[in-house]
Amino acid sequence: MIDLDANATTPPLPEVIQAMHLALERDWANPSSVHRPGQAARRTVELARAEVARLLGCTERELVFTSGGTEAADLAIRGSLQATGRRMLVTSRLEHAAVRDLARRLEEHGQARVAWLEHDAHGRISLTHLQRLLADHAGDVAVVSVMAANNETGVLQPVKAVSEACRAAGVTFHTDATQWVGKLPVDMATLGSDLLSCSAHKLHGPKGVGALAIRRGTPIEAVLAGGPQERERRAGTENVPGIAGFGAAAGMALSWLAGPGAEQGAALRDLLERLVLAAHPDARINAAEADRLWNTTNIAFPGLEAEAILLALSERGLAASAGAACSSGSLEPSPVLLAMGIPEAWAHGSVRFSLGRGTTEAQVREAAQRIELAVKAVRGSSAHAIR
Repeated sequence: MIDLDANATTPPLPEVIQAMHLALERDWANPSSVHRPGQAARRTVELARAEVARLLGCTERELVFTSGGTEAADLAIRGSLQATGRRMLVTSRLEHAAVRDLARRLEEHGQARVAWLEHDAHGRISLTHLQRLLADHAGDVAVVSVMAANNETGVLQPVKAVSEACRAAGVTFHTDATQWVGKLPVDMATLGSDLLSCSAHKLHGPKGVGALAIRRGTPIEAVLAGGPQERERRAGTENVPGIAGFGAAAGMALSWLAGPGAEQGAALRDLLERLVLAAHPDARINAAEADRLWNTTNIAFPGLEAEAILLALSERGLAASAGAACSSGSLEPSPVLLAMGIPEAWAHGSVRFSLGRGTTEAQVREAAQRIELAVKAVRGSSAHAIR
């Protein structure tokens, strides 16, 4: 199986598995306990915290461990609303469901008013519209949430410019950096984020653990009640093995980022796109003209269903993904692609290919051949053509 679904998850590295195994065997005690076993577990947590903080460019005191990126984003947004007493959330329809669906639910339950940012056809938010919203709703915006890199298209948002606009307006800025962290260098001071969320399993760490970096002085309240853990910002006994694995993954990511991996990966992504477009001249790269993550390409095959393509790819030993989800027997196109103005016939047939750190040129070339065979097979089946 060739894995081109790295944006969905990544396999844990041997160093991560080793760190987790050791924590399960040795550091099983509660890290909040004052006895020696508890303090040994606490030391493991704090050593991991130092590594993750180094990766994110924040201090150890600014880092809160969570159950994953979704909870981290939830804490950032709900916590900002609760702490400021303000009612408005500014975000975009291009966000991951962790933010997009949360915004809708908060609005439906009368817990927030949502202002949706405008964006261009390539999936880049409008800074002009953001500045206008901040000016028109001065004193009412609790938090602006804009992702660093889109999980479906790889489009990079102007995070630094967004942070400057928010800083000038005195508004908290949260960025969902789940797809950025581990793929590109991160520095909270450079990005200007007040709140930055991420997840370990996107950078070869374990599932079930994430983090929220909270810039010192940023107003935020805990969402979970029930204990004083994480400096009273996130209740619940810490997941010591998961955190240990996260720390190991962060250290490995820092080493990888110091090398040429991103540049080499971008060349492989571009090669994959050239090979696929050569075999399928009617296909198109969604958001091709925007700055994108080095590992991500979203390719539309008009008139086909993404689900059928993915099944055909899986049968041929290639793992990929799509923004579409099967609901009640009806395949729905990606809300992100539709929000970008991509026609439904194209959005229905859009497949995301995301390379990993270990993807090789030989795998890319083989993947292109398997994509060609899979798409031809789906085209030959009238049952999977969109009319």
